[in-house]
Amino acid sequence: MESPAPRRRGWLLPGALGLLALLAAAVFAFWGDLVSTVLDPKVPFQTYSPPPQPDYALASAWYLRPASVSTRQADIFFVAPTTYDGGRNWNARIDHPAAAAQFREVMAPNYVGPFVGVGRVFAPRYRQASLYSLTTLREDAREARQFAYADVRRAFRDYLARDNGGRPFYIVGVEQGGTLAARLLSEEFVNDPRLETRLVAAYLIETIVPAENPPLLPCVERREAGCLAAWASVREGDFEASEHLRDRALVWNTQGELVNLSSRPAMCFNPLLGAVSDQPAAARLHLGAANATGLEWGARPAFMMRKVSAQCRNGVLVVSRPRSADLQQRGSWADRRKVPGFNLFYADLDADSKARLAAWNARQQGQQ
Repeated sequence: MESPAPRRRGWLLPGALGLLALLAAAVFAFWGDLVSTVLDPKVPFQTYSPPPQPDYALASAWYLRPASVSTRQADIFFVAPTTYDGGRNWNARIDHPAAAAQFREVMAPNYVGPFVGVGRVFAPRYRQASLYSLTTLREDAREARQFAYADVRRAFRDYLARDNGGRPFYIVGVEQGGTLAARLLSEEFVNDPRLETRLVAAYLIETIVPAENPPLLPCVERREAGCLAAWASVREGDFEASEHLRDRALVWNTQGELVNLSSRPAMCFNPLLGAVSDQPAAARLHLGAANATGLEWGARPAFMMRKVSAQCRNGVLVVSRPRSADLQQRGSWADRRKVPGFNLFYADLDADSKARLAAWNARQQGQQ
């Protein structure tokens, strides 16, 4: 007669495997919530002691700040995207090593690179709001982002006073940096209307901006200067991401507060067309994507042409899915929620920025 012990062991193994599978599925399903909880500073912003304020007279307060005058005619004031995950702090100190390394190795080559052909780059370090603050709509998170803006404003004023010398310039911001740059355009250009005459263009990449009463007139053709190109993108077929993007989008109101976009339309610039337009743009118009992550600063990446098509739909840029493995989002949960380590529109932005500088020069000659 068979003893009961082996029979019990025979039932225990499938049961244990089933339990492990159930636990693994639960961890997978709620992994984002678990990581987000770990990154939560768990202290109210009102009682939080932020890192020391940067002194923009010092070179250490800048990621990029040319030491000498360049032969290039224009400047680029670049506001970086999120590189700090979070944890104990709502806002990063400017010398956080991991955040600085990600700017140097990922963000600068992919998102500053397209603009180096038109001018000198000035990229301030600032006490950026953590990645966690971009994953929640809590008031603490909004205050952390408002706090970051004060640094960007001081850096821009310092750049104008010390470095600009009356030269034409671009403003480029990506993701969190784009949102901060949008407020910069709204406030600083109102305070000094002469700035608009020197602005070649503003590019707010992966940034939601209201289509109604934007801080600048939208770019409607490539032969235009002094205008705004802003867009936020999703992949073709990802309806959930599109709805999530709009539902959680925060924009500035006239009181300098971050509020929900709600049902208002968003501006959508299509880099393949060089215009704010709902017209579809076929892949044959795509000048080239690039994965420049890890490249030495100043090195020009190889372009992958005709990889994506794009169309603005309901204020969101819907982009086809590139097949190249180099153009797929990778990394940790946190890395996949930052702007990717490649730029689908690298060559398109390079060409667009050069066309707008030519338009700015033509306008200046016409006024003489």
